[in-house]
Amino acid sequence: MTDAYAVFGNPVAHSKSPLIHAAFARQTGQDMHYAALLAPLDGFAEAVAAFRAAGGRGANVTVPFKEQAFSLATRLTARARAAGAVNTLRFDADGMLGDNTDGAGLVADLLGNLGVGLAGKRILLMGAGGAARGVVMPLLEQAPASLYIVNRTPDKAISLAREMAADSAILSGGGYDALDGRFDLVINATAASLAGDLPPLPAEVFAADALAYDMMYGKDTPFLAFARARGARVADGLGMLVEQAAAAFEVWRGVRPLTAPVMRLLREA
Repeated sequence: MTDAYAVFGNPVAHSKSPLIHAAFARQTGQDMHYAALLAPLDGFAEAVAAFRAAGGRGANVTVPFKEQAFSLATRLTARARAAGAVNTLRFDADGMLGDNTDGAGLVADLLGNLGVGLAGKRILLMGAGGAARGVVMPLLEQAPASLYIVNRTPDKAISLAREMAADSAILSGGGYDALDGRFDLVINATAASLAGDLPPLPAEVFAADALAYDMMYGKDTPFLAFARARGARVADGLGMLVEQAAAAFEVWRGVRPLTAPVMRLLREA
């Protein structure tokens, strides 16, 4: 029988995950079907249970259910535990494995697709919500010179930094008015781009040859326009989307698909 997988979200009709995983399945010769399933805001656990009971083998989880998936999983990977959120579930005889591939996807995109080395670099991460939380530890594992979390509510950034690495001199957090110096990589993990807003960044935030990375994909956001006007290189989050999907696919199927052909497919579409 064809193995069934799905992405759960609300909303979810816009998701590119079915297209991505169908391409991965063709490429690797895996017999599987992948669907986008709308879960009720108050019925995520029930929706997952019904999918699993019908023979589902695993699922991706997108907003607003990643924290609920974290609580639902019976086992957690180290990166999911660090993130406090789950975007990948695998169902097996031992229960429900929860993983978080967002940070791995971001790092793979930066290193492999964009050719941006992170060791010894000054990194600014905007946002202190779930999107930021999922990438902090994978970024720290690349040994940057520093990682500063900035948020409109400074206490949230400070709290997240302390929680993720209480003893690390590399990681710190605060408000936009406390930003000091220039950064080699500036990552937008806020919801500002969804609303067409620009976080209150100082004009001199970008170092020479800096990269501005917006986790949102498919549009030229105010943040990317701001960065481009100040001489920074820019990238959207499409590569992260595909790379985190490839990591999830490997969790399910034990094989890592090639991502470059799928990114070309999505860009052309």
